[in-house]
Amino acid sequence: MSMTDPVADMLTRIRNANALMWPEVSMPSTAIKIRIAEALKREGFIVDFDIIDRPLQNELKIKLKYGPEGEKVIRNITRTSKPGCRVYRGYQDIPVVLSGQGVAVVSTNQGVLSDRECRDKKVGGEVLCTVY
Repeated sequence: MSMTDPVADMLTRIRNANALMWPEVSMPSTAIKIRIAEALKREGFIVDFDIIDRPLQNELKIKLKYGPEGEKVIRNITRTSKPGCRVYRGYQDIPVVLSGQGVAVVSTNQGVLSDRECRDKKVGGEVLCTVY
């Protein structure tokens, strides 16, 4: 069975693992998933990620982050732009998530960036997901 939306699959795996308080989650690796994981790491929503070499397809392992008393750092992670309805925004129109406590992950011509990085670099693009 082919997967129509690998980014939504990634976000669902993170959401499910986070709900069960798993320390890490693994998934098939693609370039866009690695870039999203890099953006989440830069913004402090995950601890780290590793790419594990496999014969058929590499595996992406994401280490989830929890607070000192076990509270979840990722409270909500949702897909914004979908294959059937793409959402593109200029840098002025990229949403501010939870008054700046959350982050919107945006695919731009300069790579996958957070909403803050997009405003700093003055680039817009496709809003992939929001995390808070």
